[in-house]
Amino acid sequence: MSPPLRLGVNIDHVATVRNARGGAWPDPVRAAKLAEEAGADGITAHLREDRRHISDADIEALMGALTLPLNFEMAATNEMQAIALRHRPHAVCIVPEKREERTTEGGLEVAREENRLAHFIAPLAEAGCRVSIFIAADRPQIEAAARIGAAVVELHTGAYCDAHAEGRFADRDAELARLTEMAALADQLGLEVHAGHGLTYDTVGSVAALPQVRELNIGHFLIGEAIFRGLPDAIAEMRRCMDEARG
Repeated sequence: MSPPLRLGVNIDHVATVRNARGGAWPDPVRAAKLAEEAGADGITAHLREDRRHISDADIEALMGALTLPLNFEMAATNEMQAIALRHRPHAVCIVPEKREERTTEGGLEVAREENRLAHFIAPLAEAGCRVSIFIAADRPQIEAAARIGAAVVELHTGAYCDAHAEGRFADRDAELARLTEMAALADQLGLEVHAGHGLTYDTVGSVAALPQVRELNIGHFLIGEAIFRGLPDAIAEMRRCMDEARG
C-alpha cells in the first residue's frame, strides 16, 4: 500500500485579492485556519522579493497562528535566508523567481549552481527547517538536489497540467511518464517526493496515484474554486480526488 498522501494548501492568492484593493480583507491567516479545518495537512506561502501577495506581516501572523506545518516558499537570496532563519518554519521550499513572471514558470536550476545552493541551504537545515527544492522532473536536477543535501524535491507539474488544459494529450502523457520516472528516481536517491503547480480536479488524480509522491501543494485552483463553492468544500473535493486516486 502507498503511504498516505498529504495536501498542502497554498494561500498566496488570498493575499493577491486583498492586495488588489488594499486593507486587511480577505485575510490569509483566516484562509489558513479554514484550510486546516477542511483537512489540509500543511500551509504553503511564498514571500516574493516584490511582495506581490504574501507580506512579511503575513508570515509573522502565520507563524503565530498555525498549528499545521508552514511551508515557506522563497528564492535563494540572502534576504529570504535571513527571514527563514528568523522564523524557522517547518519547511522551506527554494524556488526560482523572476520579477516579470506571473507565477513560477519552471524549476530551479540546481545542477549549474550546485556549490552555491549547497552552501545556501546548509544553515537552513542546521536551523531545523526541512529543505525542499522545486525542480523540473529532470534527472540532472534531481541528482544535483540529492548531492547538495536537500531532504525533499517538489516536482513541477505545470507542463503536464498545461498540456492537459490545451488538449495536447500526447504531450500530457509524455509529461506524466517523465514525472513517473523521475519520482521513482528521487525516491531511490533518498529524497522525499512532493509535486505541485497547476493541479486541478481533472489533473490531480494521475499525480496523486504515483506511489512515491508524499505531498501535493495546490493553491491557485483552490482559491479560484472557493469563489464558487467556498474554501472548505473546494479543499474537501480535492482531498476526495486525491484519496480516490491513491486507492
